[in-house]
Amino acid sequence: MPNPIRPVLAETTLPSPEATSRLAAHLADRLAPGDILCLDGDLGAGKTHFARSLIQHLQAAEGRVEDVPSPTFTLVQTYEAGGHEIWHADLYRLSDPQEVDELGLTDAFDTAICLVEWPDRLGDEMPARALWLSLRMVPGQDDARALTISSDRSDLWVERLSALVPA
Repeated sequence: MPNPIRPVLAETTLPSPEATSRLAAHLADRLAPGDILCLDGDLGAGKTHFARSLIQHLQAAEGRVEDVPSPTFTLVQTYEAGGHEIWHADLYRLSDPQEVDELGLTDAFDTAICLVEWPDRLGDEMPARALWLSLRMVPGQDDARALTISSDRSDLWVERLSALVPA
């Protein structure tokens, strides 16, 4: 559930996996090192699909195609695109936020584009500048996802998000 204190920047329904991929691609073009996307939602809500679409879009811009597996068992997968490092983390199996330091993820927050699934496992390690994308299944619509976008630092994100989703 989105943090009720974190300001909501946008809410929309993504009617299909293709719509989710299009949003990921549009957002990818607006990211830079130091940007952190928290992908929140239940199992099967589309977090990995979103991350995979975003990473593959950035790689395709360079004519590259790479498999982007879920990092559920490896915890972190890293990629290169546009001269930047991209970290895709799945923290589902973490039991203590201190384990995040062992992964090197907190350092990557400053130097890479970071996509973090199950960000609640970070505890106090999550920087306030992160953008939260909360995906929820829509009852009665198998492929649709309700998306809520929020951030404690809306000043960093409002302009970049303005053309992406209706408010």
